[in-house]
Amino acid sequence: MSERPRRPATFKLDDPHVVVTSPDDDSRPSRGTVHVVPEPEPALPVPLDDTMIAPSRGIRWGRWFWGSLGGLVLLGLGLGISNLVDDLFNRSEGLGFIGLGFALVFAVALVAIAVREILGLLRLATIEQLHARAAATLASDDRNDAGAIVRDLLKIAHGNPRLAHARGTLQGLGSDIIDGADMLRLAERELMGPLDQEARRMISSVAQRVSIVTAVSPRAVVDVLFVFAASARLVRQLARLYGGRPGALGLIKLGRQVIAHLTITGGLAASDNLIQQMLGHGIAAKLSSRLGEGILNGLLTARLGLAAIEVTRPLPFTALPRPALSDLATDLLRKREDTEAREILTDRKS
Repeated sequence: MSERPRRPATFKLDDPHVVVTSPDDDSRPSRGTVHVVPEPEPALPVPLDDTMIAPSRGIRWGRWFWGSLGGLVLLGLGLGISNLVDDLFNRSEGLGFIGLGFALVFAVALVAIAVREILGLLRLATIEQLHARAAATLASDDRNDAGAIVRDLLKIAHGNPRLAHARGTLQGLGSDIIDGADMLRLAERELMGPLDQEARRMISSVAQRVSIVTAVSPRAVVDVLFVFAASARLVRQLARLYGGRPGALGLIKLGRQVIAHLTITGGLAASDNLIQQMLGHGIAAKLSSRLGEGILNGLLTARLGLAAIEVTRPLPFTALPRPALSDLATDLLRKREDTEAREILTDRKS
């Protein structure tokens, strides 16, 4: 005879008549009690962490290609110089010594340039590692790691005279600060604060220069070349400001990182939205087409400078506010209005 299905009922958690038993319990329930048998939960799939599995890259043929090509070019260049010096000695001993002197100067200059480029790349790698270590230490709040990061920052800022007071403040702390995160925040306020103000001034100045030149330039080719040169110079100046001092290869690496940062964060789209908002609030009616194009180029250059700050800054933004494009746009428009007012006053006086 089948059992009648039990009607739904409610019970309190502290009811003594409710007994929870396991599914393997074969004992008979006592009279007047309610036995509850929990159902086993289904096994959920465990997600695998893709970051723990290193992809097999295999042989990097691109590096082998460019490395071997560079070696062949250097060997061919050395062989050509050697043959040229031999030919000069065959023609005249004086010409041979002159050619040999030029070859030695060329070799010394080439070695000096190579050493400078390698040191520049190493400095950029050091700053990139400091940024990653600081982000990890802010999360872990480790005091020993924070102290090591501050010492490395003081080494980088040793040759900057505007940070002399900040270096003295951090060196005089000793064991006053216990938390590692607080130590990094103090180092950011003392060391990065003056540098951030100088970086903002540099970006605003370059953006204003780009807006003026592209507004009066007669050809688009001149605009493109000037914007490219100004942007490359701005990235180099910001890297030198934060202690990078990159060479030619380092500047190429920074350019790739800045473009990658803009692509990941969607900086260009944010710039377009800001510009549309600014131009939609009645500014477009007050500006000519060339002047509006100049301000557009200036704002895009400013956004590139802000991305360069993110790449070249040794510490992430935690204690200090991150520079915003809206502030730079306000400065750019204010400077542009002041320039126009001075031009109008000059025209009236003349």
